[in-house]
Amino acid sequence: MSKKHKKAGLSPGTIVYTGNKQLEKIYIHFLQYDGDSFVEDKFDNHKKIAFNNLIDGKVNWYDIRGIHDVELIEIIGKAFQIHPLILEDVADVNQRPKFDEYELGNFITIRALSFDKSKLSVTTEQISLYFNKSVVLTFQENESDLFEEVRIRIKNGKGRIRNRKTDYLSYAIIDVLIDNYYIVLEEIEEVIEELEENLLSTQDLRNKNRIHILKKELLFVRKSILPLREAINRFSKNETIYVEDRTLLFIRDAYDHTIQIMDMLDSYRDILTGLQDLLITEVSYKMNQVMQVLTLVATIFIPLTFLAGVYGMNFDNMPELHWEYSYFVLLGIMFVLLVGLIFYFKKRKWL
Repeated sequence: MSKKHKKAGLSPGTIVYTGNKQLEKIYIHFLQYDGDSFVEDKFDNHKKIAFNNLIDGKVNWYDIRGIHDVELIEIIGKAFQIHPLILEDVADVNQRPKFDEYELGNFITIRALSFDKSKLSVTTEQISLYFNKSVVLTFQENESDLFEEVRIRIKNGKGRIRNRKTDYLSYAIIDVLIDNYYIVLEEIEEVIEELEENLLSTQDLRNKNRIHILKKELLFVRKSILPLREAINRFSKNETIYVEDRTLLFIRDAYDHTIQIMDMLDSYRDILTGLQDLLITEVSYKMNQVMQVLTLVATIFIPLTFLAGVYGMNFDNMPELHWEYSYFVLLGIMFVLLVGLIFYFKKRKWL
């Protein structure tokens, strides 16, 4: 049975991991900070993790990498009184990006993207984020550290992040993922530019397959990002106690970025469609040139072949066959026809 259908018939809130196991061990990175202090710790075994060391007034961030362990998700849910529907969505890696408000916290899902230029393939990873007044929880499928830049800013105390609450940290995490979209799109743009240069220099039919693959990948990216625009819009209009008014301005800026990214995606798809049309036009033009040459050659040789055929018949009663200069006269007529047809074709600009 497909993992996507394992949840069929189960009650809402049932935790079922629907993805493929990416890690052997669960890895958790913990940060606790405020404007004056900073604490960092790392764990790789959830049985040794203490989720009760929270301090009021400080931001407590648990970054969990690996979500195949249903037991751990249940432990986290009990420790922070997280709604069962949130825990269900965390384990279900097929969620569309969304933002949900709950009584005890807010929940966001977003997709991280990466692009393989050699394979022309876009891969996604679901990121789930939950935050309340003092806690931020992020759930990643893989071990890659997607939020290293945020951690560096926190450690160095740069910017406003150390003096803000969990809502701003949540925004910073989302902003890093959105910024990575620009990197992915720049890599795709480089491939598109290479394709454009190849099409202008050669009509390689393999480019047709590359264009088709890229169009499918862009459609896949669009489906991954389009719901995010609505989710960020809902986040920017959030009126819960967990989001400060001064943070909403930054969230609205992230919303503007999602609109810009969607515009870029549409532009790239239009460019690929234009390249596809250009390739088809070039191939058709080249084929037409070949057919034109073949047609002209055939047109030139048709009358010559007719004359050769007539005087190649084995009839005795053909007076011209007995003339002394008939062979040279016939060759002269053929030559005149040849020159005349070429002159006519050039005058009509067919050659």
